[in-house]
Amino acid sequence: MDFGFSEEEERFRQEVRDFLQNEVTEGLIKECDANVGYGPHTWEFLRKLGARGWLVPVLPKELGGIGATPMQQFILNDEVLYYRAIPIGLSGVMITSLLEGYGSEEQKREYIPKLARGEIEFAAGYTEPEAGSDLASLKLSAVEDGKDFILNGQKIFNTGCHYAQYVLLAVRTDPSAPKKHQGISLLIVDMKTPGITLQPLWTMDGERTNAVFYDNVRVPQKNLIGEKNRGWYVLTTALALERNFPTGGVRRVFEDLVAYAKETKRSGEPLIKNPLVRQSLAQLKVEVEVARLLAYRVAWMASKGLIPQWQAPMLKLFVTELMYRLGNAGVQIMGLYGQLEEPSKWVPLRGWIEHLYRHGARRAITAGTNEIQRDIVALRGLGLPR
Repeated sequence: MDFGFSEEEERFRQEVRDFLQNEVTEGLIKECDANVGYGPHTWEFLRKLGARGWLVPVLPKELGGIGATPMQQFILNDEVLYYRAIPIGLSGVMITSLLEGYGSEEQKREYIPKLARGEIEFAAGYTEPEAGSDLASLKLSAVEDGKDFILNGQKIFNTGCHYAQYVLLAVRTDPSAPKKHQGISLLIVDMKTPGITLQPLWTMDGERTNAVFYDNVRVPQKNLIGEKNRGWYVLTTALALERNFPTGGVRRVFEDLVAYAKETKRSGEPLIKNPLVRQSLAQLKVEVEVARLLAYRVAWMASKGLIPQWQAPMLKLFVTELMYRLGNAGVQIMGLYGQLEEPSKWVPLRGWIEHLYRHGARRAITAGTNEIQRDIVALRGLGLPR
């Protein structure tokens, strides 16, 4: 069975690679590695992607895209990650898909062109101190007042709110609903709205996220996405799209680690000559290929109009745990050098292995813990009882 791309997809992939080889600068890579938000290099890169229609590639040209297939969109994001640039994820995939499927005509006209040009970014506002894995327990209230909602409450671990212009916010619009997921709605909230306060939080891998406080924040009702009190069904679609994990970044780190093992000598011989190193790298190669095929399946399902309700969680689970295993193996192969960070002159591979070791552990928690992903796969994929 051939798991390769079509000739058209291969041509597109080469076009993307040619572009990235010219446009991914050292300044951009450093901003992405810093994990503190978008800087000038990132915004410039996004505008260049937007000029080619690549920020919202599946949309037609008149809406700022190129009419790409979901598989071409996957190829684009996969290659961007391979070249260590900023992933085209939340806005380019999730927000535009939600606006296309559930947004009003006014919302589409207001936000999609700006997203397509790389002028604005959205953050996700879901998690709360008491509503993480059990997201339906969220409490941030949205009370109707004339033509507005008035928001009060707190979100936590809302990454991107310190540089995004807007947040896609999950709120409680009916606290008396018989089932907790029935009283949830989704709103577009301008981050400049009075009453919003951000408190920075730092993860174990150095990424900035935020606690966000809403104190009598007034949001127009026209910013409601979809139907009131039925936001849960929109939200589950968004989460499935968020958990589509391209594997280009993992593949690049693995290739760099193999090159390091070939070039670096210990006791007069290259590390690759050590049978334990060879065994470790061989096992990782198999797992990288498995991750790639799982990612292809999710992209293929999207191309068929299917929602990967359990396939995407399975991909997220496998890729994030592979990140940790790859980081751990790299640290073991490098020895004490593998624990170094920049700007140490002795740091190998710019500290990417050490960072991946911490990043993989963190990614197993964010975007839905891996324990919850296992539950979803068991219930929806295998049909096991609760």
